[in-house]
Amino acid sequence: MPCIDERLNIRELKGTSAAFASVLFTFPVTVINSKGEEILRRFHAFRMRSRQTVLPLLVSTVLCLGCTMLHAAPLPEFSGDQDFQQFLQKDLEYIRKIKGDVTQVQELVCTTLQLCNEEELMLVKQKLGISQAPLDQCHSKTFQVDACFSQIRDGLQIYHGHLALLLQLLPAHSSRVDALRLDVSNLSTNIQQQMEDLGLNTVTYPKAEGQGTLPSLSSDFDRQASAFIIPANFKRFLETSLRALRHLTLV
Repeated sequence: MPCIDERLNIRELKGTSAAFASVLFTFPVTVINSKGEEILRRFHAFRMRSRQTVLPLLVSTVLCLGCTMLHAAPLPEFSGDQDFQQFLQKDLEYIRKIKGDVTQVQELVCTTLQLCNEEELMLVKQKLGISQAPLDQCHSKTFQVDACFSQIRDGLQIYHGHLALLLQLLPAHSSRVDALRLDVSNLSTNIQQQMEDLGLNTVTYPKAEGQGTLPSLSSDFDRQASAFIIPANFKRFLETSLRALRHLTLV
């Protein structure tokens, strides 16, 4: 019985549109070999057009989804206000400075205590239970600027307390740690004052059990490991804060 050219098999259909496949198989099964060449020609032409049109469409769709996700969170109506933008810019500069100082403290911990790799301390970190200060209000679907800033303020207060441990373990660099703690305290106070000046609600979230206080550190190694974990956690906290504030400067 005459049939479609043998070169037209299921491998030829791989990676092409299902729509074309459905059209292709509407041809009568009794088509003769002389028509097979024409079908193949149309098939390859369709495949080339698909590559030219489907990929740009896919890219544009992904970009649109990204825009939708970016603007999904409700933004404060005063986000374009000049005073609010100045508030954001000052805090961004201050957080960047503190983040740089935290990086320097991490280097001191590495050289002084010979603790440089967080992955090697993961089990110790889980055992000690030193958690990162929460910032879920800064990236939730129900984002509210006052809630986010309140969490940043509260987190700064937590790390101000945690960093006191480094004064004991890095006595030769106590002046640097003291300066870092002072900057952290000042930023927390500034955020509180700026929120009041802008009429933002200041929210105080109840702390989970053990949050904000260090666990009992029974050994020298536990204290040294904590001196590494605390600035590592703090740096991630600051990076998340920076992303939240940068997002607000773009709206």
